Amino acid sequence: MLGSSIAREADHVLYTLAGPEISVATTKAYSTQLIVMYLLAIQCAVARGEMDQARYAELLEELETIPGKIQKILDDKEQIQWFASKYANSRDIFFIGRGIDYAISLEGSLKLKEISYIHSEAYAAGELKHGTISLIEDGTLVIGVMTQQDLFEKTLSNMVEVKSRGAYLMGVTTYGNYSIEDTANFSVYIPKIAGCFATSLAVIPLQLLGYYVSVAKGLDVDKPRNLAKSVTVE
Repeated sequence: MLGSSIAREADHVLYTLAGPEISVATTKAYSTQLIVMYLLAIQCAVARGEMDQARYAELLEELETIPGKIQKILDDKEQIQWFASKYANSRDIFFIGRGIDYAISLEGSLKLKEISYIHSEAYAAGELKHGTISLIEDGTLVIGVMTQQDLFEKTLSNMVEVKSRGAYLMGVTTYGNYSIEDTANFSVYIPKIAGCFATSLAVIPLQLLGYYVSVAKGLDVDKPRNLAKSVTVE
């Protein structure tokens, strides 16, 4: 943030320019920080000679499509609202994913638990057999994030495993992966984009899910209990 303590102390600053964040459970800051990290990674790749100018221009052009693709997801938010109302009284909700999809599952789980107060955890899908699969009971909601094409089939296989143990499945994947509907009970699709940027799109339906579950429970989405905008205790 402009003029913040950390900005004054740092030798170099990359401002996200997200504007004021009303909600304690920050969403804009998360999304803009992702973009800054993308840009930093791309620039480092160019500086190290790992990326040519053609690929550099291609990725920058792809980045500029993100706002429009996010809007496309928001245009279909009613289906997520409907689904959230069905699971607003859940006791436990689990997220699974591999690689980048696991990272975004962590964010989805965090958003859900901090504004809906439902116990939620994210697990690396490849580690399910090491114990976490024992938590699945009849009706447990499991959300599988599958935006990385080379890992799609593996994570889908994990979803089949939890479904056989009684889980109710929500799947988040890219348009075209319609085979997910043979396994998932409810599917959400995001527009196609370079795999390294998919988290910017996949996080939107997960944030919407947390938001609508909280609204369905009659909670104050912007001011979750026990949380504050500034960290005042070490």
